[in-house]
Parts: sequence; structure tokens; C-alpha cells
Amino acid sequence: MSEQQSAGEAQDASQTTEPANGAGRSRQPVGFIRQVELVDRVKAYDPDADEDLLNRAYVYAMRAHGGQTRASGDPYFSHPLAVAAILTQLRADPATVTTALLHDVVEDTEATIDDIRKMFGEEIARLVDGVTKLSQIELKSEASKQAENFRKLVVAMADDVRVLLVKLADRLHNMRTLHHIPKQEKRLRIARETMEIYAPLAGRIGVQRIREELEDIAFRELSAEAHATISERLEDLQTHSVSGVVELANVLREQLAKQGIKAQITSREKRSYSIWRKMTQKNVSFDELADIYAFRVLVDKVEDCYAALGVIHSNWRVIPSEFDDYISAPKPNNYRSIHTAVVGPPSAAGRRQRIEIQIRTFEMHETAERGVAAHWQYKDPGDGSGPSIEIVARGQFDPYETPRRLVEMFQSGEDPDEALQYAKLELFQDQVFCFTPKSRVIALPKGATPLDFAYAVHTDVGDQCIGAKINGVQRPLRTPLNTGDVVEVLRSENAPVPAEWESVAFTGKARSAIRRRIKKMQYDEHLTLGRSIAESVFTGAHLQFSIKGVREGLKRLGKKSVEDVLVSIGRGDLAVNELVEAVYPGASLESAGEIRAASLREFRPRVAIQGLTPGVQVKMARCCTPLPGERIVGIRQADGSIKVHTIHCEVLAEEDPPQDRWLDLKWRDREEEGTAFARIQTTVRNGLGVLSEIAGVIARYGVSIANIRIHNRSNEFVDFTLDVEVRDARQFTQMMAGVRASPNVIDAERIGAGDHDEL
Repeated sequence: MSEQQSAGEAQDASQTTEPANGAGRSRQPVGFIRQVELVDRVKAYDPDADEDLLNRAYVYAMRAHGGQTRASGDPYFSHPLAVAAILTQLRADPATVTTALLHDVVEDTEATIDDIRKMFGEEIARLVDGVTKLSQIELKSEASKQAENFRKLVVAMADDVRVLLVKLADRLHNMRTLHHIPKQEKRLRIARETMEIYAPLAGRIGVQRIREELEDIAFRELSAEAHATISERLEDLQTHSVSGVVELANVLREQLAKQGIKAQITSREKRSYSIWRKMTQKNVSFDELADIYAFRVLVDKVEDCYAALGVIHSNWRVIPSEFDDYISAPKPNNYRSIHTAVVGPPSAAGRRQRIEIQIRTFEMHETAERGVAAHWQYKDPGDGSGPSIEIVARGQFDPYETPRRLVEMFQSGEDPDEALQYAKLELFQDQVFCFTPKSRVIALPKGATPLDFAYAVHTDVGDQCIGAKINGVQRPLRTPLNTGDVVEVLRSENAPVPAEWESVAFTGKARSAIRRRIKKMQYDEHLTLGRSIAESVFTGAHLQFSIKGVREGLKRLGKKSVEDVLVSIGRGDLAVNELVEAVYPGASLESAGEIRAASLREFRPRVAIQGLTPGVQVKMARCCTPLPGERIVGIRQADGSIKVHTIHCEVLAEEDPPQDRWLDLKWRDREEEGTAFARIQTTVRNGLGVLSEIAGVIARYGVSIANIRIHNRSNEFVDFTLDVEVRDARQFTQMMAGVRASPNVIDAERIGAGDHDEL
């Protein structure tokens, strides 16, 4: 028995089917149809289908699976047959149906892709290989990340969307038999994955009948109580309203006929999940919904659609908020129809039922039911290779648009987990349709902004966006867009990327691109700042700074590249003294001849201090880091050394040493240039270029940054400490005034370094 049977309980469950509404769970494998019946189904909609190909695939799969059974006790072969049967309902091309028959043989039997290639050709082998890889992904251990699995799924379906069609049919049959899985935790996981990924994908390629059934079965598993409650209400409504619905259908048929409109009218009942979702989204009760019952009016021509709409609005009271015209503005998956809602006649119980009416042509209905499968055409390329398949774009429909957009997210360097969340955001939203000034239609989720519009046009347009005009009027970038808006993107090659843009963007694509660009600009900023700090420290220590030297120290630092080292320094994750020790093992900034306060626990000044005994060891107190020009006092330590504090040091006041240990000191007039150490704690607004701006202010006062350490970064603010070297207190005071004057600086204060604080 294969790994699939032991590891994939969802697959184990896939060999018996039950009705979508959960009634009458049968042990009889409904998917087990006879060979001739399957071929007849395909030839009914494609008379030129390769009958021999289908027959060979049927026999090959049946023999390959042999006597294998599933956990339900049904023959294993009933599952691929059920998947193939689902695809014939979509009128899928013969290659897709053949792939469905063979989709488990490589995973579950001794057959190989090479065997499939020899028996059925390159096209079938490629499709079977794509579906097999997806099945193998699903059967990985729990430790396998859903994000990585989903990435592989979208890459495969972007290569050939028929792989996704087979996978959706496979998932649908598995969901129909989900009840065979004994563990509730696994049933919930599979149902949640179906609701979050597979059902939205089915919607995006237009296969609504699969989407609706997947959603309803998953809803029944995830929210059994809500599903049961709505089902009971539907049964009650059917009892009391069916006569009124039938009457409305008859009247509608008569009124259309009077106007010479030839129409086919059918009625349907909305599924439980669709009702629950609309109740939740619109915050309305069950009785307030307008589309629990719906009619479909099918006509021959587009003109008849609008004529039928006029008849309906003339005979029944319209509910204006429920009107949508998807013929003039089709959905991205090429769904086209007119939706309207009316107040129907009173039922036997005296209640007036709100009823939705969908008006479309027969061709539109075909697309709405079968989605991407409705766009396959068959032709002989004339090269003797047999049938080939191409997608015929209707209007602006591109079945690969969603897969391509999702692949772009995953291949742009985005973190897989973040990309998965953005992808789910892309899949779940309802749509608005906006226009470029040249009348190109851009489909966006409801709530999208001009910034999302810019990135939907092209990533470069989004990156250069500095503003937008909506219907000729300049509006903020966070303005929600509505269907019909004409959006003009204002651009600049040097457009900034404010940190708040990520919260302004609504679509996954825009957020992903903004996050990627912010990370790139932050990386460049930290790289420049880190290099500046490193060069300053090495130069001051009379040590040569070179890329070659840093590269040789990578292993000691645990870094992969020189850029990683410099970025870590600029970001404050790596102290400069660690870099010095890695490049010059055994050396330190002190032994190099230039004592740098940024990398030593105690700073010994080069400038002279009056009042000291010659030869005595002097330590500068790190609690107050005295600067030349400030009033200072010396405290004799137990080892005979002198620790120098500022006269106003708070730590000195707390320690309150005996008076006999105090020495009256003052700075001697400097005869040569020297340096002293100070640390400042700073809070700035979080924005690109702010750190570089602060570094530039400090440099203008002739002050060097010895080190930087970021303590906290939020969407609004960044807290960090800077270790700087100055000549004296006057230079430090001037520099601090300049820093505080910066519009992006919230607070900047001088602090002590702490006696045990490593820099």
C-alpha cells in the first residue's frame, strides 16, 4: 500500500461520495462509472475527442490501482473516476479528463512519469506530473509549512491552469467524503484549508459550481451549528414561500413573452454558506436577504438582457441597493450578468419574499458555470501531433492573471508566510472596477485605494507614485475607490516611501511591493551608515579598513557577506569593536594606539587634567562620561586609581564617598587635539532616511559616530542610542542643539553608558 493511503487521510476518504447537502451518505461509490459512459460524456460536448486516449487511460489506471481500496472500503479506482466525472460536468478538454484518470497512478502505484510519457505523450505526462507534485506536497508531515505548499501550488497552476482544474476536482471529491476521516482536528484543518485557498482559487478562475460546493461542505464542518440553523430556515421558507416563487416565475415568463423576449427561466436556492456570508457582511437578518431565492433569465443576445431588465423593473418593486451590472463591467474571472432584486408577491403566510433575478445570455451562463473550462478551444495544428489546446480570451479575461499575480508575490523575495497572508487577502475580496485615463479596466478588491490602483497597473507605477487624481480631482492616497472611478496616478522617479504606506495599501500585491521596497531602502540606509561608522572607528584607531579584511573576518562574525556586516553595524546589531577583533585577531582598539570609548569599558582621555599625581591611573566614570570643559571631580579608588565624574553626577551623589577620597580637578588647556566619549539616547519618527539624516546632522558639527544600537522600532517611532566622540562639552552642546532641531527627532538626551555596558 502506498504512502498516500497511510499519510493522507483526506485522500483515504475520497473514494465514496455523498450529496453536497450531506443527506443520504451512501456506501456506493457514485464516481464509479463505466468506461463507455465516460467516453460518451466527453464526446457529447467534443465529438472530435480522442476516444482511444480516454479508453487507454481508463484501462491503464484501473489496472494500475488493481485491488487497492481506500479507508472507506471502496475501490481505489473510484476516486480518479469521480474526479474525471466532475471534470466532464465542466466539459473539460480530453487531456484534462485523461489527467484526472491518471492523477494518482504515479503517487500510488509503481508507474512513473516516463511510463506515462511513453503511453500517453508529453502533454499528459506534464499535466500528471504537475498534479502529482501537488499531491506529494499535501501529504507532507504537519511540520511542512502551508506557505511553502501554497507557493508550489501557484507556480504549478501558473504553468498550466488545467493542473488547478484537476486539483480542484480532486479536492471537491475529497471534501464530499470528508466525513470518513475519524479525527475531527484533521477534518477541521482540511476544511479550513479548503475555505482559505481552494474555494477562492476556484472562484478566481470562474468555476463557481465547484467554489460554492467546496464552501458549503467546509462551512458545514467548520460551523456545524450555523449551517444547521440556516438549513432549517431554508426548509421553513420553502414550505411557506414555494407557491409565491412559482407564481412569480409564471408571471415573469408571461411578461417577457408579451414583449417578444424569448427566455429560459430557472430558479435556484442559495447555499447555506452564501447566506451566512451575506448575513455577516451586510449585518442583516435572514428575512432581509434578497437572494435566498433567485431566478436566472437566459436569453440569446445582450440586447435581450437589458430588455428583460426593463420588463422586470416595470412589473415589480425594485430594491436599488441590490442592482449590479456585470455585463458592462465584467468581473476579473469573466463573469458577466445583470443582478437585480425585487419584492415578490406575498406568500401563503402573508410574507413578501425578496427575490434576486440574474439576467444573462446562454454564452454568459456557460462561462459562469464552467469558468476557465469554458474557454478551451480545440484545433489541429497541422503538425501531426494531435489535438492542441489554447485559451481563448473573452474580452479582457485572462485565466492566468491570478496565478501570475500570486507567483509574482512569492518570487519577489517576500517572506513565504507573509506572502501567504497577502495571497489570501487577494483571493477573498469582492471587486470594484476602475479605469485608467486611457479606459483600461483595473479590477481591485473593495476598499482598495489609489495606491493599490498604481501597483495593479504596474509595480514601477506604484514605486513612482506620489499622488493621484480621482475623476479629475486630486485626492489622498488612502481614499477608497468605487466602481467607475477614473484614476490618474501622479508619478516621480524619486518618489519617497513613507512607512505608513503599508497601512494605506489594501491589496496583497501593493503591500508586498511596499514592504519589499521599504526593506530595500532600509538595507541601503543601514549599509551606508554602517560603513561610515566602521571607517571612522578604524581610521581613529590607526587601523586599515578594507573590504578584503572584513571578508576574512566573516567566519569569526558568523556573517555571510561584507554587506551583512556593515548593515548589522548600521542597524545596531553588531558592535564595531567586534568587527575590529574579527579583522585583527588579538588586537583591540586600545592596543592599536587610539583609545575609542565606543569599544572600551573605560575611557582614558588623551587630554590632560590638572590636580593629578604624575603616573596615577585615571578612569573616566561611565555613569556621566565627563567632557572637556565640564566641572569635574576625582574619586580615589581602592586600587589607587582615580575615577573622574562630573560635579553634578547623580551616581556620585548616591554613592556619597568620604571627603578624604575627593580630589579637586579641572581640565588643562589643550595643546593638541583630543577626543572624549558621550552617549545620547534618541527617539525619532520611523521613516526611510531618518537615521542617515541624523548622522548627517552630527557630521556637520565635526562629531564622529562610534556606534549605534537600535532598541525599539515601531510603525511610528525608533528608539536608539548613539556613541559619539567630541572634542569638548561645547562641541557636544552645539551638536545636540542641531539634532534636537531636526523635525524628525522626538527626543534626544545625553545619558551615561553604565559601568558594565558593552558597546
